[in-house]
Amino acid sequence: MVLWMVGVVGVVEDPALLILLRVQWILLLSTLLCGLAGPEHLFQPSLVLDMAQVLLDNYCFPENLMGMQEAIEQAIRSREILGISDPQMLAGVLTAGVQSSLNDPRLLISYEPNSLEPLQPAPAPTNLTQEELLSELQTSMSYKVLDGNVGYLRVDNIPGQEVLNRLGGFLVTHIWKQLMGSSALVLDLRHCMGGHVSSIPYIISYLHPGGTVLHVDTIYNRPSNTTTELWTLPQVLGERYSPNKDVVVLTSGHTRGVAEDIVYILKQMGRAIVVGEKTEGSALHLQKLRIGHSDFFLTLPVSRSLGPLGRGSQTWEGSGVLPCVGTPAEEALEKALAILTLRRALPQITRRLEEALQNYYTLVGRVPALLHLLATMDFSAVVSEEDLVAKLNADLQAVSEDPRLLVQALRPRENSPAPEPEADGPPGAAPMVPEDEAAQRALVESEFQVSVLPGNVGYLRFDRFRDVSILEVLGPHILRQVWEPLQDTEQLIMDLRHNPGGPSSALPLLLSYFQGPEAGPVRLFTTYDRRTNRTQEHFSRSELQGRRYGNQRGVYLLTSHRTATAAEEFAFLMQSLGWATLVGEITAGNLLHTHSVTLLETPAGSLVITVPMLTFIDNHGEGWLGGGVVPDAIVLAEEALDRAWEVLDFHQSLGALVEDTGHLLEAHYARPEVVGQTWALLRHKLAQGAYRTAVDPESLASQLTADLQEVSGDHRLLVFHSPGELVAEEAPPLPPAGPSPEELSYLIEALFKTEILPGQLGYLRFDTMADLQAVKAIGPQLMQLVWARLVGTAALVVDLRYNPGSYSSAIPLLCSYFFEAKPRRHLYSVFDRATSQVMEVWTLPQVAGQRYGPHKDLYVLVSHSSGSAAETFSRTMQDLQRATIIGEPTAGGALSVGIYQVGSSPLYASMPTQIALSATTGQPWDLAGVEPDIIVPVSEALSVAQDIMALRAKVPTVLQTAGKLVADNYASPELGAKMAAQLIHLQSHYATVTSEGALAEMLGADLQMLSRDPHLKTVHIPEDAKDHIPGIMPMQIPSPEVFEDLIKFSFHTNVFEGNLGYLRFDMFGDCELLSQVSELLVEHVWRKVVHTDAMIIDMRFNIGGPTSSISALCSYFFDEGPPILLDKIYNRPNDSVNEIWTHTQLAGERYGSKKSVVILTSRVTAGAAEEFTYIMKRLGRALVIGEVTSGGCQLLQTYHVDDTHLYITIPTAHSVGALDGSSWEGVGVTPHVVVPAEVALTRAKEMLQHSLQQ
Repeated sequence: MVLWMVGVVGVVEDPALLILLRVQWILLLSTLLCGLAGPEHLFQPSLVLDMAQVLLDNYCFPENLMGMQEAIEQAIRSREILGISDPQMLAGVLTAGVQSSLNDPRLLISYEPNSLEPLQPAPAPTNLTQEELLSELQTSMSYKVLDGNVGYLRVDNIPGQEVLNRLGGFLVTHIWKQLMGSSALVLDLRHCMGGHVSSIPYIISYLHPGGTVLHVDTIYNRPSNTTTELWTLPQVLGERYSPNKDVVVLTSGHTRGVAEDIVYILKQMGRAIVVGEKTEGSALHLQKLRIGHSDFFLTLPVSRSLGPLGRGSQTWEGSGVLPCVGTPAEEALEKALAILTLRRALPQITRRLEEALQNYYTLVGRVPALLHLLATMDFSAVVSEEDLVAKLNADLQAVSEDPRLLVQALRPRENSPAPEPEADGPPGAAPMVPEDEAAQRALVESEFQVSVLPGNVGYLRFDRFRDVSILEVLGPHILRQVWEPLQDTEQLIMDLRHNPGGPSSALPLLLSYFQGPEAGPVRLFTTYDRRTNRTQEHFSRSELQGRRYGNQRGVYLLTSHRTATAAEEFAFLMQSLGWATLVGEITAGNLLHTHSVTLLETPAGSLVITVPMLTFIDNHGEGWLGGGVVPDAIVLAEEALDRAWEVLDFHQSLGALVEDTGHLLEAHYARPEVVGQTWALLRHKLAQGAYRTAVDPESLASQLTADLQEVSGDHRLLVFHSPGELVAEEAPPLPPAGPSPEELSYLIEALFKTEILPGQLGYLRFDTMADLQAVKAIGPQLMQLVWARLVGTAALVVDLRYNPGSYSSAIPLLCSYFFEAKPRRHLYSVFDRATSQVMEVWTLPQVAGQRYGPHKDLYVLVSHSSGSAAETFSRTMQDLQRATIIGEPTAGGALSVGIYQVGSSPLYASMPTQIALSATTGQPWDLAGVEPDIIVPVSEALSVAQDIMALRAKVPTVLQTAGKLVADNYASPELGAKMAAQLIHLQSHYATVTSEGALAEMLGADLQMLSRDPHLKTVHIPEDAKDHIPGIMPMQIPSPEVFEDLIKFSFHTNVFEGNLGYLRFDMFGDCELLSQVSELLVEHVWRKVVHTDAMIIDMRFNIGGPTSSISALCSYFFDEGPPILLDKIYNRPNDSVNEIWTHTQLAGERYGSKKSVVILTSRVTAGAAEEFTYIMKRLGRALVIGEVTSGGCQLLQTYHVDDTHLYITIPTAHSVGALDGSSWEGVGVTPHVVVPAEVALTRAKEMLQHSLQQ
């Protein structure tokens, strides 16, 4: 389907751009036309104008030509145009100039003197016979079916829409049907150098699934100045090619024009794999046009794509289409067939993958997710074995979280990636055990290398694992020749660096020799075997030949990248059990218990997946997923033995270091209640060998820190390594004469930043807490340069966001400036571990200079960087409600930290030695840090403080304005005036307000407390929610059609048995609005119930609304005659009483005063619904049945409070119609018959039917 759309392209409205383009053209013409002099003056001005005209009329980028015409005329007028004698040279110069100016290499000017006649267009298809068209098609199109049932279609010239319309049936019958049965299609466009734009939708449609149409391109044609949208066809002759079949398009550097557009569209659709070379990057339609009446011709693009697939940008013209798989054009078909062979095998590969996972994969719980992955996997981007392997491994391992699940491409003669399940070891026959004892001794001698190294350190090397049955036969010889020489060594080095593994059946036996002193079998590990679907727990052997080595002595396993299968399983289990320290390289990661499944076999090799069939689960419940065992000390294999000696030497002091750490905790840690539990954990882990994984002081410090913090929950408790001796920091002594006044002034200005912000808000920042003696030393200058500037401000910000703390001795002095001298205030208490005493810290009775006092606002800014003493000051001022804390939660630093050397080692323990206790709760807080009153990002803390200060400054005015609004507008003048007077005296309650939202809550609560009126409310409505302000909603009158639907939806009518009318509506409307649609109300509502014998009006779900329509509704239930006074409403804002009377004229018939009326109520009934019910009850016109109504109020008005976002909703009117002064406001309407709301309708029908029957 082709949709033609005519539009204007390339309009440039920017004057500056027009001037720029004009200048560019003048420069171009100056280059082309000046200095090309010759005797014949062949280059005439008309040629230039004609060339420009051809470009303007036909070039498909007209926006690039703006200003060209004017520039040419100016150049001609300047008489700078000269001739050139050689026309071929002239054509070349003009071509180079135009191409460089327009940055378009497709523009070509040629000189062709032999073309005396105008260029004749090719004969139109309509002028050709059927036989001639078929002849042309046969020369430009061919097909065949290749091996593997692959369809092949070669197109060298793409016919236009007219040809396809005339010969479509022939093409479908003789070509397309022959290809429809193929398993895949190769579309060969390597030799296609042109075609017709109109054919693009046809070709794409046959490769696009039916059911929907797709916008494939938009083409702009300059000669006709039109744009054409190209869409796929909703219907095609014959069948479409199945979207489940692959399509490969072959390209070359000669593929051009329309063929390029087709290639690009199919590639972007994801419908085809492009194989070959990058296409030419030509134009959609190139045309050669004569320049005027000369022998010069201009070849230029006259049409262009405005964005294939509607993506709005030119993508291939000028740059070409890049293939998905690049290969020389002459090899493209072979490459395509190889790709299709692979893709044809994908269903088989997927099926074999599913079978392998279901039959062999040990993690059965993950199989369903893997099967779902395979069923939904998208292979559209797979064009090679490498792509397939990468995708399968990435997706399978991502879903399974198992690196053992591995797909590999193996070439001929490559070894299998893993042993088959039938062999419980590497390929090769197991050696026979000789029966002769001498031969057995010789075999043991050859398998094991044993020696005792200096320091009584045993050394054992064996380079393969044997089946347990072999070890049991050789047991006596192994015991005498191997084990007995090692039993009394103090440490043992086991060398597995050259051990590729073997059967794993001997693992429990070998591990049993390293069991601790526990009596009875110990669970070593658990395995799940997918082959047998059996989970087995493996225990140590209770009876062994010879003695156990135990786990109290150090065992060191040496590993390398050659350590594999059972050898690395042994290393993994010894490490996880805490029985050995591993030194060397990461092991091979070659698992023994795997199964290899061939997914695909080709002449070039095979595709194989390795599936783990057995899972090792250690005593911590962790499953080992292979990938190699990571040693505790990673070094090169050849350095492993030397590194093992270093680790062994370090481990000699391991027990002492752990014990010394525990002693330090006991002596100095400020939280003695957790010391016992913490030390017990350290001893337990030491006994279990957990610290054997620490191979140097740094790693031990890390492990000790983690354990200490885990048990104590104290992040300040840590052990660290420091090779050099720590030197206590001491403040540098002042020179005997002290600093000069200038130096002291500079020092204070560097340490303290002060500023007076708008609103007389003082700002003080200091980034360290100085010692009290240092503060006293510079006290006079500090008062003069810092405090004197701030003490007179209206409020103060103390910025501790960048203060990590330091000395706490000056905190009492600093706090004292914000309280009166008397009474002294208890600031906080300190528990000191050294003395085991609690010391109370109080404000000072005397300070230098003027106090800031307790009444002016104080804001403290904190962050994650605020620590120790800075936190203490912040928390103290927060506890005593003297400051508002703003920022981020603090880190939870210690008030005092002690650093102690662990024995004589380079390890040091850092721990809090004092605990800060809250003066108000008596509980410690320093571990958790300070939680700000207002949590905001650290960068916003200062601006929030300024906003709070500005808000608190507004509070007196806000209270005064709120009181005046209530006094002037509240329905009860006396109560309104009383509330206004009392509100002013509550100003001190608002001293800690931090936001307009909080202010609204406090003000609303106070107003309701003073008035006992729940309808008097204060709300905070931000700027972006102003459309939700109650009572400030513009009245919108819908159209009659909309209103008719609204009426049908909002009003419910019925006529019950006995001719009882029923009317329900759940909200009252505005009288002005209802009067405009009164005829609709009468027609669709009132006429349905007006002729009944009695009526039930259901107000149970009516929440009120405007009261202006109440008088009209009441009027329908009274007879014509003199108006009846319904109620009197006092309006406070204008201090007037409005009388509500029945109407003399109504739309439709009256119900009259003779027929019975029942009104149903509930606790939901409110506002206008209560007023209506109250009037009808008071005048004796209706019987009320149901529940007491909500006790709402008359009209509510909403008022804006000053320049804040606060709004007060005030009841401004109340009923004064009753002679006894009674009203429903605040108390509700009490029914004549009180029943639950859900049975009110039934009771009303019973009573009315009984009444009518009498």
